[in-house]
Amino acid sequence: MNIYIDADACPVKDIVIEESQLQQLPVTLVTSLPHYSQKILPKNVKTIYVDTGADAADYRIMQLAKEGDLIITQDYGLASLALGKGCIVLHHKGFRYTRDNIDALLQQRYFSAMERKGGKRTKGPKAFTEADREKFRALLKDTLAES
Repeated sequence: MNIYIDADACPVKDIVIEESQLQQLPVTLVTSLPHYSQKILPKNVKTIYVDTGADAADYRIMQLAKEGDLIITQDYGLASLALGKGCIVLHHKGFRYTRDNIDALLQQRYFSAMERKGGKRTKGPKAFTEADREKFRALLKDTLAES
C-alpha cells in the first residue's frame, strides 16, 4: 500500500508520516510549487511538486494511485475519483469516504456552490481541533491495521 496526501492544506501530514513509519509504508506528498519546502523528511516520504493550476495535485495523485492505495484529501471530487479506482480515502476530519456517502457529499458541495453563485454566503468549515486530530489518528491506525 502506498499513501498519497493531497498536501497543500492538509493539517494531518505529520500524523500520517508518524504512523506510516511504524509500518514502513511509503508516503507521497503531492503539493503545488508555492508550498515548496526544504524540510528534511523521513526516508519513506517523498514530495512531488505540481503546477498551481486547479486540480493539478488531484490529477497527479490519480495518475499515481492504484487500487488499494490510501489517499488523504479534503477534496470531494478527488475522493470520488479515487473511490472509483478502488482506493481507500480518508478526510482529515476523521471520516472515511465511501460509495455510500460520496454522492451526498458531492451534492452538498454543489448546492453550496449554487448558493454562493446566487449571492448567498455559506458557512466555511469549522476550525480544525485537537479532537479532530485524534479522531483522524484513530481512523488512520484502524485503516492501516485492516490493510
